[in-house]
Amino acid sequence: MAEIRLNEGESLENALRRFKRKVQAEDIIKDVKRHSYYLKPGERRRVKQALARKRARKKIRKEGSFAKDSRRE
Repeated sequence: MAEIRLNEGESLENALRRFKRKVQAEDIIKDVKRHSYYLKPGERRRVKQALARKRARKKIRKEGSFAKDSRRE
């Protein structure tokens, strides 16, 4: 559980910024989203594989653009 204490003379905006950073560092949002609904093991596996394919396509596309740039020079 993310918890911060207001320092003396600290503005609310700074405290909120620290809180958001702490929540993000502890992956609280990610955990809440993961537990918000149940996925069967097979569904979870399919989602995981789909994300892996998406990352691979993105990596290939990114590497391909660098190869095109090097030929121009």
